[in-house]
Amino acid sequence: MTEVSSLSMTRRALLGAFAATTVVAAPTFSNAAGFLKGAGDIRRIRMTAPRTGETLDTIYWIEGEYIRDAVKEISYFMRDWRTDGVLNIDLRTIDIMTAAHNMLDVTEPYMLISGYRSPETNAMLRSRSSGVAKNSRHLKGQAADLRLGSRSVSQMYRAAMACHGGGVGRYTRSNFVHMDCGPVRSWGS
Repeated sequence: MTEVSSLSMTRRALLGAFAATTVVAAPTFSNAAGFLKGAGDIRRIRMTAPRTGETLDTIYWIEGEYIRDAVKEISYFMRDWRTDGVLNIDLRTIDIMTAAHNMLDVTEPYMLISGYRSPETNAMLRSRSSGVAKNSRHLKGQAADLRLGSRSVSQMYRAAMACHGGGVGRYTRSNFVHMDCGPVRSWGS
């Protein structure tokens, strides 16, 4: 099993320094999107990918700045596992996923069902299911299909909808929720 993680000694030292400053100074959220105002000065994402056996637990944003190496790790983690194709995952999608996870008040990592999809993978999935969009946001690195063992699809759906950050699809029979950074909309049952 491969583990992808950004929590190195250097990062921890940096995190400790930032944490110490947040005790002294009140946080400001003027640059944060509305759904992230409660996310805090540190953003962390935790996921597992059963198809690859990988896990990810990384802090990707500290005090208004994205951590480039952590974002690269997230994009690699969310790659098309069928083709090994990697595309930069849209930061807005990562933020929506993080905000919804925080609202659910869980420490359990997301189970990543699908992140980036290559055109070949998307075409193959479309040939097998009418539920796969021809111009899916997965093709642009702007979507994720996610599951949590400790929360229902309805709970995840409501948390993602509360973000008002993009599209949210509820796939109860398949036990996952789609989150993307496109126009705010919803579908599914």
